[in-house]
Amino acid sequence: MRVVLAEDLFLLRDGLVRLLEAYDFEIAAAVESGPELTRALAELQPDVAVVDVRLPPTHTDEGLQCALQARRERPGLPVLVLSQHVEQLYARELLADGSGGVGYLLKDRVFDAEQFVDAVQRVAAGGTAMDPQVIQQLLSRRAADDRPLAQLTPREREVLELMAQGRSNTAIASQLVVTERAIAKHTSNIFTKLGLEVSDDDNRRVLAVLAHLDRDL
Repeated sequence: MRVVLAEDLFLLRDGLVRLLEAYDFEIAAAVESGPELTRALAELQPDVAVVDVRLPPTHTDEGLQCALQARRERPGLPVLVLSQHVEQLYARELLADGSGGVGYLLKDRVFDAEQFVDAVQRVAAGGTAMDPQVIQQLLSRRAADDRPLAQLTPREREVLELMAQGRSNTAIASQLVVTERAIAKHTSNIFTKLGLEVSDDDNRRVLAVLAHLDRDL
């Protein structure tokens, strides 16, 4: 699997390169600025881009904007964003086209190699890997003025957060220590209350949930 990596801090960039190579990823390019990222994504056509939000020369949202532009030119290009903070606008832009292959992780909440590698692989496969804090903020923003979300029970909101992270019913049941049948009932209730079509496809249901959360933010 070929990866383009964009991170302006040398030690972190080098560490990510070594980590990904240890898990048999091929690093097509490891760059430190927005212009370099734009060229690498256009010329190398990677399987996935792992991108820091803030890159030179602006040190604002340069990395994300480069990745989003590349995604517009190559629809469905898998992009995993790394950030220090939760920025709802960034999450919204990533989710806007509803095609999957997106992720948003907070750097200080990636606690082990397996967690990070799993996120890269999931995004590269067209799935979704969202940090729980991103999901919680989207939920909180919507809940204040969204009647359907306000109707969810505390357990349903918990299931929804895990669902939006890309978890299957089996994984959710394991984490909450309940049966898959109980989770299936909760997810059915969630989709009914949110007015969404029920789907057995994990990625489709995640995208449906995120599209609902993203709407009118």
